[in-house]
Amino acid sequence: MMKPVIFMGQTKKAIRGMPEDVRREFGHSIRDAQLGFTPANANLMKGNLREVTELVADDGDTYRAMYTTKLQGRVYVLDAFKKKSNSGKATPKADLDRIAERLKAAKALHKSDPP
Repeated sequence: MMKPVIFMGQTKKAIRGMPEDVRREFGHSIRDAQLGFTPANANLMKGNLREVTELVADDGDTYRAMYTTKLQGRVYVLDAFKKKSNSGKATPKADLDRIAERLKAAKALHKSDPP
């Protein structure tokens, strides 16, 4: 059974603003997550975001999308953005903070409206 997708914040708009090949790759990956599979371009986050999976797409520029399937019955897409720095692969603190806030909001939404 395919899990419904909930886009948090401006995530859907951010993905729609990305290049077509990136949108397509993220779309396929999110569909895999809906079906219970782990996408090939997925990496688990660490620390307090260990419930979050990061998707990476590259078309010359690097794009990331973050989601969680740890809340039963749904896929919550938490954030999506173009990686701004070319040095290192670490996610900037401001992005990590936004992802953590959206994960917290997703948990509250899930608790108030369980599947």
